[in-house]
Amino acid sequence: MNPPDSPAATHPAHLVECRDLSFAYGKSRVLEDVSFVVHRGESLCVIGPNGGGKSTLAKLVLGLLEPASGSLKVMGRSPAEARTAIGYVPQAMRFDPQFPISALDIVLMGRLNHLRVGHYSKSCREMALAALAEVGLSGYEKRSFSDLSGGERQRVLIARALACEPEILLLDEPTANIDLSVEAALIETLVSLRHRMTILMITHDLDLVSSIGDSVLCVNHRVHRHSLPLSGETIKEIYSSRRRLEHDRRTRHQQGDHSTCQHD
Repeated sequence: MNPPDSPAATHPAHLVECRDLSFAYGKSRVLEDVSFVVHRGESLCVIGPNGGGKSTLAKLVLGLLEPASGSLKVMGRSPAEARTAIGYVPQAMRFDPQFPISALDIVLMGRLNHLRVGHYSKSCREMALAALAEVGLSGYEKRSFSDLSGGERQRVLIARALACEPEILLLDEPTANIDLSVEAALIETLVSLRHRMTILMITHDLDLVSSIGDSVLCVNHRVHRHSLPLSGETIKEIYSSRRRLEHDRRTRHQQGDHSTCQHD
């Protein structure tokens, strides 16, 4: 066993390690026998049909839910213990548009665990400004969050996640609430980020998958790993309700699980 301060203990190769995980809301089983790893520096895209368990899986990684069975480790620790190492970007942020909050105020929320006696330090403000600059919003710090476009708001939320200095950037449908006209700028931001951090991203946007993904995790109650690029046939199988069962059986067979096969 590695001592607590050894390089292998503090810098695990697998930032996320999930083994035989299952989860249910009451009697409704959402995830079953889920196993996968996220390697350090990897950009893993999580795709799959609505209701397949993608958002539930994100909540488990964030430590907001507890598995019914199996194990889930983030950086070798429980998800709750490792939560400060994850920069989370939700689909959208609920807020009162009449509330006077600036872009910088939003980004500084990523430094809340560094707040001292009601005031952010100079270094926290410098880091927040640097995060805004990294997502292409230098000079926007005094702009009202409610006056920003959908794409600009989403980049502010990414800056907030970056301000907490995360090991993992976890994004939930980052292009879901923005216009196609500004999606390219957001994709450019994510492409630049993938070279310096581990990204775990839930998305339906196959253009985004092809732009930043190293591989794909298909989630539909169970999970299957796919290399890129995805074939048109595979995409149809993942999203077509009539073909998902056959996709599940064939992929599990290829991965060495013959429990659903009908061998003679």
